[in-house]
Amino acid sequence: MGTSTQAYGEPWYWDNRYSSESGSFDWYQKYPSLAPLINLYIPRHVHPRILVVGCGNSAFSEGMVSDGYEDVVNIDISSVILDMDVRDMSEFQSGSFDAVIDKGTLDSILCGNDSRNNAPKMLKEVWRVLKDNGVYILVTYGAPVYRLQLLRDSCSWRIKLHVIDKLLSEEGSEHPIQELTNPVPIDDSGSSVEAVLGKNPDVHYIYVCTKDESLKPE
Repeated sequence: MGTSTQAYGEPWYWDNRYSSESGSFDWYQKYPSLAPLINLYIPRHVHPRILVVGCGNSAFSEGMVSDGYEDVVNIDISSVILDMDVRDMSEFQSGSFDAVIDKGTLDSILCGNDSRNNAPKMLKEVWRVLKDNGVYILVTYGAPVYRLQLLRDSCSWRIKLHVIDKLLSEEGSEHPIQELTNPVPIDDSGSSVEAVLGKNPDVHYIYVCTKDESLKPE
């Protein structure tokens, strides 16, 4: 299991996987489950330009287009899919996207070799390609005690936290652990989340990180 998990950070793993897979596969959550949150932070009426990193063979972007988003760009490190490394998106100009969506890409990089350097590289590139006040929506298994410091150390973000049940169906859950569109209060360390959600909740964490250039140190 350890070897397989570490391979998630390597391009060859994804090349092999996508070459042998038929059909689409969505990591963590499908678009209909996340749509209320996407609609909240990326309003369609402003005609946003959206970048989906680590798109793989997911149907997520197709779902966004069907939901009225007109300008969705996909990238993936696998040459079988698109062949662009999220750590170096120099083909994109700075400040060229209103939103970046990440379902598991940062997690994959954190599983791979040299993650201590590669994860900040990725986050800095995401920050660079976003417009000021653009949003980076990160869907991850990483709890705040493991993700907040990484996000804050990498770039100047305003961060809100949301959660969604891991086993949530497209029809929704009658009793979700927390309403998707209601932010979870977080303190500086992230330890306050346990008081709201309990210990080891079976959720995916969604960090809505707003680029704020005014927070950059002089």
